[in-house]
Amino acid sequence: MKKQQFIALLYGWIVILGLILVTSFILGLLLRFTGMNENTLSWVTLVVGLLALFTGGIVAGAKGKQKGWVIGSVTGLGFTLFTFLVQYLGYEQTFSLEQSLHHLGFIAAALFGGVIGVNMVVADEK
Repeated sequence: MKKQQFIALLYGWIVILGLILVTSFILGLLLRFTGMNENTLSWVTLVVGLLALFTGGIVAGAKGKQKGWVIGSVTGLGFTLFTFLVQYLGYEQTFSLEQSLHHLGFIAAALFGGVIGVNMVVADEK
């Protein structure tokens, strides 16, 4: 893997982490200071995760400038691996079927984001 693609992956992962941290903080405030409960926010967190990975895929694809589907899928796989390692090493639990399906969606969102990111850059250069 070239240095440019690795830097693109890092940018994508940083964007994903930043978006998830900011939205987690906001959702935490909503849980604390409103009448919402965790069940209410389950779909919201799924959509936020999909959007965060899609955005991270776009950034990684735009930085990588080629092979957007590879950069996007590796970005999603890296996020999934990080999440799995935190859950397995920190909480001694593996992914449930529902979590596995969510993470397949996350990888797909990052993949599509990578493809769109590369094509946005190519369109700008013409």
